[in-house]
Amino acid sequence: MSLNNIFAISGSAMSAQTVRLNTVASNIANVDSVASSVDQTYRARKPVFAQMLNESMRERGWNTNDDDFAQAGIGVKVEGIVESDAPLQPRYEPDHPMSNEEGYVFYPNVNPVEEMADMMSASRSFQTNVEVMNSAKSMMQKMLTLGQA
Repeated sequence: MSLNNIFAISGSAMSAQTVRLNTVASNIANVDSVASSVDQTYRARKPVFAQMLNESMRERGWNTNDDDFAQAGIGVKVEGIVESDAPLQPRYEPDHPMSNEEGYVFYPNVNPVEEMADMMSASRSFQTNVEVMNSAKSMMQKMLTLGQA
């Protein structure tokens, strides 16, 4: 693996963590939103990540079931964003302007504590990838000075 690949891998990881932070922000922003029906209620969202593999290795006939191939990732990609299937929170609030005919309003299935932990994890992962890129940059700069007296 060359040092140039490190920048691509860390860059894709930083992009993925940005998507993760954006979904967390969306979830936190909607934690207190209400609706009068289950279908209209906001549901917590989570990104799904997948490893990007080096397709040129498959083209060269490498055994894709080999353990070495599993380590030949070239980054991470966001496969999509899924909605949580956790139950919504119906509350009996007949005086609420959004209550249905039975007096219930529905709150999202967003857990603020879980979202804050997810935000901290995504932020630290982003910072770690910044440090990886800075270390690779430093190593490349030191390589350029090896031949100098």
